[in-house]
Amino acid sequence: MKKLILASLSALALLGVAACSDSGTDNTTTQSTNPPAAEQPMQPAAPAAPDATKPAEPAPAAPAAPAQ
Repeated sequence: MKKLILASLSALALLGVAACSDSGTDNTTTQSTNPPAAEQPMQPAAPAAPDATKPAEPAPAAPAAPAQ
């Protein structure tokens, strides 16, 4: 039983040392991105023609067929 406990503690200690070591760290660096171009101010839209603002109208109803 003492050997099992000793083996378990040794394994935990080994895993703890492996988890805290710096030998496997990633030494890569990231490349910065270019800043966005200067923003252009928005131009106001050209005024629409008066006819373009007229609301949509329903289609005319078809005349009813004469009854026979």
